[in-house]
Amino acid sequence: MTAADLEGFFADADTLDPDAYLRLDYYMECRGDPRVAVAHFCSEQSTAQWRRVGSSEDLRGEFGAKVVHLAVDATLPDFSYGLKAPGEGKIHACRVRIAHPHRNFGPRIPNLLSAVCGEGTFFSPGAPVVKLLDIHFPDAYLSHFDGPRYGVEGFRDLLGVYDRPIFFGVIKPNIGLPPEDMAELGLQGWLGGLDVAKDDEMLCDTDWCSLERRSALLGAARRSAEAQTGTPKVYLANVTDEVDRLSDLHDVAVGNGANALLVNALPVGLSAVRMLAHHTRVPLVAHFPMLAALSRLEHFGISSLVMTKLQRLAGFDVVIMPGFGGRMFMSDAEVCRNAAACLEPMGALRPSLPVPGGSDWAGTLKRVHDTLGTRDFGFVPGRGVFGHPMGPRGGAASIRQAWDAIAAGIPIEDHARHHAELRAAIDTFGCSA
Repeated sequence: MTAADLEGFFADADTLDPDAYLRLDYYMECRGDPRVAVAHFCSEQSTAQWRRVGSSEDLRGEFGAKVVHLAVDATLPDFSYGLKAPGEGKIHACRVRIAHPHRNFGPRIPNLLSAVCGEGTFFSPGAPVVKLLDIHFPDAYLSHFDGPRYGVEGFRDLLGVYDRPIFFGVIKPNIGLPPEDMAELGLQGWLGGLDVAKDDEMLCDTDWCSLERRSALLGAARRSAEAQTGTPKVYLANVTDEVDRLSDLHDVAVGNGANALLVNALPVGLSAVRMLAHHTRVPLVAHFPMLAALSRLEHFGISSLVMTKLQRLAGFDVVIMPGFGGRMFMSDAEVCRNAAACLEPMGALRPSLPVPGGSDWAGTLKRVHDTLGTRDFGFVPGRGVFGHPMGPRGGAASIRQAWDAIAAGIPIEDHARHHAELRAAIDTFGCSA
C-alpha cells in the first residue's frame, strides 16, 4: 500500500454523512507505522482490493471504512498475551475510531458482525491484538430494527410494579430437580414476594425436566401465587435450544403459562433472537453465557458493552448481565456502562431492563441500587432466596424487607431487628454490602 493509497482510508469525520456510517472504537496493538496498520485494518474489513485490474475506479470513497481518529497511547516491548506478528519495527498501542459505511452489510446482525469483528478485524496484517470497545449506531440505521417489544415500561406494566426494582429469583438447585419440586419452590418464592421466578440458564428441555411439563406446573403455580397474593407474577422459562426449535418451544411454554422467556443470547445467536422477537407474545430476557469468553481480556476480543447494545438491538426486553462483586471479574464501571447502555436513548428503540447479577442476596441490594443510581433494574438472587434457611418464601421476604429499609433510609441491620427473614439472611450470607 503506497502513501497515496493510505490516505483513501482516512477522513475528517465532519466531512462524512453521519447517517451513513457506524462509528467503531477499537484498541489495537500494531507493529511499525500505526497509520499503515490502521489503513490496512480498514481495508481488510471493508473493500480489501478496491480497484479492478485495468480500471481506474476507486471503491474506497463509497464503500471503504475510514479512520476518523487515531491516538497512539504507548510504545510496548511486546504484544499483549504473548501474541506475535511478523515484520520489524516498534509496537504501538493505539486507540482508533473508524467510520464504517453500513450500506456494506445493511440492517442484518450476522453481516454487521462479520464486518466489524470478523476476519478483516482480527487477521489484519501487523495487528494481532484488537478489541472492539464500543459501537455507535446512527438513527438512520436503528430505524430498521424493532428492538424490544415491551422494554422497561412493558415489563413493569406486566407486573404492575413502578416504584422499585424488579425482584427475580433463580430456582435452585438449578440442575436435577423434577418439575414438581421446581413448581413448589417457585410458588414459595412468589408467595414470599418475588416478582419473577426463573429457570436457570443451564436448564433446558431435558427428559427428566421437560419444558412442557415444567412450564405447565410452574404456569399453574404462578396463577396460584397471583390468586393468593393478589399481585401479578412472572414465570421465566428457558427456551434456549437449536434455532429451529425456538418458535415451537415458545408456543409450548407460553401456552402453558410462562409469561416471559429466557434465551442465552450468544449461544443461540442474535439473529435467532431477532426472529423470535418477531414471533413472541411475551417479553424476552437475555442471559450471558459466552460473554466472558469474548470480553474479559482488557485488550482483546469484543467488549461486553458492544454485546449489550447488540442484545437490545436484537429485541431483548430484559438483559441479565454480569454484576457487581469479585466473583464476576468485572469492574463496577463496566457494569454501570452496560446498565446505562440498556436505558439510555438509542434511536427510537425502547430501553431494556438491566439485571446485573452474581451471588446477590438481601445485603447486596443497597450496593446495586446505589451504584446504578436508578430503580430501573432487576435484582436476581439465586442462593440468596432459594438457599435461605427459612426456605424460598423467607428468602424472598428478606429481599423485600431489605428494599423497604433502603426506601425508608434505614440500615438493614436495624430493620432486621424486627424482621426475622432479613435477620436470618444476614446471619447466613454475611455482612450487608
